[in-house]
Amino acid sequence: MTETPPPRRARAEIDLGALRANVRTLRARVAPHVRIMGVVKADAYGHGAVRCARAALDAGADWLGTATPHEALALRAAGITDVPVMCWLWTPGDPWDEGIEAGLDMSVSGLWALEEVRAAARRTGRTARVQLKADTGLGRNGCQPADWPQLVGEALRAQEEGLVRVTGLWSHFACADEPGHPSVAGQLDTFRSMLDHAEKAGVEPEVRHIANSPATLTLPETHFDLVRPGIAMYGVSPSPELGTSAELGLRPVMSLKASVALVKRVPAGHGVSYGHHYVTGGETTLGLVPLGYADGVPRHASGRGPVLIGDRVRTVAGRVAMDQFVVDLEGDTPLPGTEAVLFGPGDRGEPTAEDWAVAADTIAYEIVTRLGARVPRVYVGE
Repeated sequence: MTETPPPRRARAEIDLGALRANVRTLRARVAPHVRIMGVVKADAYGHGAVRCARAALDAGADWLGTATPHEALALRAAGITDVPVMCWLWTPGDPWDEGIEAGLDMSVSGLWALEEVRAAARRTGRTARVQLKADTGLGRNGCQPADWPQLVGEALRAQEEGLVRVTGLWSHFACADEPGHPSVAGQLDTFRSMLDHAEKAGVEPEVRHIANSPATLTLPETHFDLVRPGIAMYGVSPSPELGTSAELGLRPVMSLKASVALVKRVPAGHGVSYGHHYVTGGETTLGLVPLGYADGVPRHASGRGPVLIGDRVRTVAGRVAMDQFVVDLEGDTPLPGTEAVLFGPGDRGEPTAEDWAVAADTIAYEIVTRLGARVPRVYVGE
């Protein structure tokens, strides 16, 4: 008989079947003519960009989106060459030439970026695909309304020269995850006004888009030609105010698991981890979980982070260290190698990424995205 190999020290299980189901759920939320851009920035929010991109495309995504050009070029290098890929966070000196040659849609928020694109187009002898980003109120990247006519005019002049093709007009919401926030209507009005100016000036975009995950799920009037689901594609609710993942029809894609490395009995009054912020109240057993803040377990969740071991949810005892943390097993004695589940879909009572976000005073986006390279991604549901 072949023995089952012992479980790994730690792993993030990525359920690609759940990801595909989430894309289909999102597809059902939008009109048939609306295209879906699967956002795979930040290594697909920690899930693995190439595998998740392919799964999203399999399930009906039409576009892919990344933050940096290097992320987008990595998709092309992996063989994802027959779908449009947009990237939006460019800096001076970035690989504009390579972006044009790879057929990327490159976001332009100001004249400096348009000049870089023009120069790269001349060098490569190819027409660059650019999307003009409007700052409708988020206050990050994007062109202010006062500067929009000049940017649009210069982009059209570059288009007449054959250097660029303006393929899109877009923006991003600041507060779409807060139901009823007045800024949403204000940004939408500003976006429509900026679209109107650009189109009257002669821009004929392939796509107009502003909807992120919360807007995709709850604001159909914002969908225009394309929506950009990010965190929702990975089955995580954009905010508690919008509902849980299950209430939104989504299934979390990532489960974080580890093997209990040590179980030992200790007396009452025994300090646990750095600073002795936890001291045992009586004789008890402690379990060691080999994950720490170097792996992405938030130190801010010290004393609060939930972990399922056996059939009970335990709490991190004391401080999360760089490579490990301790739980008080309250006399239970699971064997070393027993599975510890930090978070998952919640089907069998395990905590969720949202639970860890509450414990760390942060958002679930950060919980899944911050996992380090030391945690292998194991793909299931292919």
